[in-house]
Amino acid sequence: MQQEIMTVSCPQCGKDVIWDELSPWRPFCSKRCQLIDLGEWAAEEKRIPSSDDMNDSDNWSEEDR
Repeated sequence: MQQEIMTVSCPQCGKDVIWDELSPWRPFCSKRCQLIDLGEWAAEEKRIPSSDDMNDSDNWSEEDR
């Protein structure tokens, strides 16, 4: 029985990536695309939407801990 080869698109550049152990940076096509994506998250260019748009420091106090 032959396994079906699954591919995904690199979220950074769109190149096809084979999804298996031989693709160490999956879902990215390369270490470069992985680091570009990480940099975008670190620079807060990307974010996960939330129900309220508050900063971490908004309405924070020692009593909330």
